[in-house]
Formats: sequence, structure tokens, C-alpha cells
Amino acid sequence: MTAIASHISEYLRERLPHEFGASQNTCDSYAYAFQLLFEFASKRFKLQPSNLTLEQIDAPLIMDFLKYLETDRNNSPRTRNARLVAIKSFMRFIEYRVPSLLEQTQRILAIPSKKTNSRLVSYLSIQEMQAILNKPDINTYAGIRDRAMIHLCFAAGLRVSELITLPLNAVDIQVTPSVHVLGKGRKERVVPLWKQTITDLKAWLSVRKNYLTPELFVNARGQSMTRSGFEYVLKKHVKTAEEKCPSLHSKRVTPHVLRHTAAMLVLQATGDIRKVSLWLGHADIQTTEIYLRADPTEKIEIIESILPPALKRGKFNAPDKLIELLHHKE
Repeated sequence: MTAIASHISEYLRERLPHEFGASQNTCDSYAYAFQLLFEFASKRFKLQPSNLTLEQIDAPLIMDFLKYLETDRNNSPRTRNARLVAIKSFMRFIEYRVPSLLEQTQRILAIPSKKTNSRLVSYLSIQEMQAILNKPDINTYAGIRDRAMIHLCFAAGLRVSELITLPLNAVDIQVTPSVHVLGKGRKERVVPLWKQTITDLKAWLSVRKNYLTPELFVNARGQSMTRSGFEYVLKKHVKTAEEKCPSLHSKRVTPHVLRHTAAMLVLQATGDIRKVSLWLGHADIQTTEIYLRADPTEKIEIIESILPPALKRGKFNAPDKLIELLHHKE
């Protein structure tokens, strides 16, 4: 029997970050997937997670685990698939280190992903975005920070992970106002910024204390802003913005919705999906095509440019309501 602990440790500490160059967010996501898997397996076999063996992590167990994610934890098919991706990556690592388990790993690798619904992206109108940006009190330290964070996240179309890890020197406020972003898959991009965005960033930099924290945005204790911290800030200001902008009541505004809003703005301004892809830092332009499906303006132009079929019109006369009533009285 092959103990699993040493293999998973080397995979997470060496293979993922150093050989694959995976980001910290990816490493954390994969680690959490294995935490869930090993907790599930330990209950199944009534063993401590550290006593589990690779032989016990077979295809039937993985199938039961995936079912558990959807039924007991109410995870979406998309989340279920993400956990499966992590497991398959580890199994590819194992098939070379433990060749005796080749058949077992191949069966796990053959487990298919579940089809997911391809929903339209949710985004905000300019009026809704304006209402949110106007809510932070820019006469306070926290308000200046909150406005700058939300404004930059929207204007640059940043992922929340990109926003909270931005170093102080990522923003160029000199000749060409822009932000230098290290994105998913370690892809770098430079995104230009509006003068209004730079104004908000300058205001934040002028009041940001000389904390040793290298990140641009910090919390009230001077520590790096966290994902949950930014989500809390955004939710708070969206809630107050609903008073002036009632349409926000029906929308679930998340950091990623700000990114979608930036994408739709670039698409409507340029009409070029490639520019949207560059703006967002997508590795595959097919990922960006979801914005074409959500944008009605291009479809309106299409329908207006097509000559509709010439249809014969009828001459049906609706009966007089009074005469119709009298007919029923006969």
C-alpha cells in the first residue's frame, strides 16, 4: 500500500508552484479540493486523512465524491468540474511516480466533466456603476480607499485576485496613466486608465500610510486586502447605492460583475472582441465570446441590416362588439 501524504505534499509544494508555475490562488484552490476529498475518504474508510493510501483513491470513490459535492454541499456543476480538474492533475503526476497504479489513474482520468449551462454574463449600466462609485465618503480614509479600489477594479477589468495582489509600483501615474497587471497563468498586461481613475488612485496614495505591506490596497490594520475584505466593501456600497439606483435591487453585484461591466464597455466602444480579450488578459479569445452573446447592440445592427420578408397582409375586420353581444343573446 502506498501512503498518500508524501506524494500530495510534493505535488502541492513543488510540482504546482515551481514546475507548473501555478499562481498562489491556483495552489490554494487545488489544496482545498484535496482537503475536501481526503475528509470525504477518511469518513468512508474510518481512517485519519494522513493514513489514507493511493490505492483507496480509485475511480468509484472519486465518482462518489463528485456526487457528494453536488448533493450534500450543493456545489454547482462548474465547481464540481473544477475539483475534478485538480484531482486529474494530481493523477497525471502519480502515474509516472507510481507506475503500478497506472490502470487506476487512467480510470480516474477517464471520468468526464459535467456539462454546464452557458449563461449570459451579468453586468451593470453606466448609471448603476456611477451610483456605486459615488457612495464611498471621500472625506474619510476608508472612503478614499474604497472608491479607489472599486474604481480601479472596474476601469481596468481586474479579477479580484489581481486587484488585491497589485504591488504599490504597479500603477503608473506619470506620462501614460496605466496599471501593470500580473494575471492568470502569469500573463502580464498593461491597461490604460482614465484620468478620473488616476485621480482616485492619487488621492489614495496621498493618505496611504507607510505600511510595510507591499500591496497597493490594505485593510484597516495595514495588512493586505483580502478577497473577502473587498467583497465586503463592495457589498456595503452597493447596498447604500440601491437607494438612489433602484435597479441595483435586482442584481447580484460581485467583483467579477465589475470585470464584466468593463468588458461590455470596451466591446460597445470598439466593437472588437480582440480588444476586449487583450483588456481582460484572456488566454483564449473563445473565452471572450461570452460578451458577444450578452451584447444586444450588435444583434440590433444585424437585424436592421437584413431586409425582412415581404408578407401578404390580410383584410380581416374585427366584429363590432355590440353586434357580437347581440348575437350571443339570440
